[in-house]
Amino acid sequence: MTPLEKLKAMKMPFAELKGVEFIEAGKDRVVARMRVRPDLCTLNHTIHGGAVMALADSVGAAATVINLPEDAKGTTTLESKTNFIGAAKEGNTVIATATPVHRGRRTQVWTTRLETEDGKLVAMVTQTQLVL
Repeated sequence: MTPLEKLKAMKMPFAELKGVEFIEAGKDRVVARMRVRPDLCTLNHTIHGGAVMALADSVGAAATVINLPEDAKGTTTLESKTNFIGAAKEGNTVIATATPVHRGRRTQVWTTRLETEDGKLVAMVTQTQLVL
């Protein structure tokens, strides 16, 4: 099973609720997209910051899962920091690309870049995942 097939086969209920679709996955990069729906927006039909953070968290966690040691039982987010740069309007699709900063025995750190389909930067997220 490829890493992308593994992610698509996993049950991630909150990611599914948000409409997250994984489109690329490998040991060094995981990419997903999410359409900005009205229920993910705040005022002025703009994506809510919590939706941005939740998308990044799902992608960083998925990247960790496909990099877990064989004896690991799972992962959980230990810390997450978001820099909001720009907005994404309702109807846009946000692309989230996670790349590793550190992959250790007990923790992994991932940076996720979130952009609109036309390349406009929305946010940068750095998160630390604990290996369980």
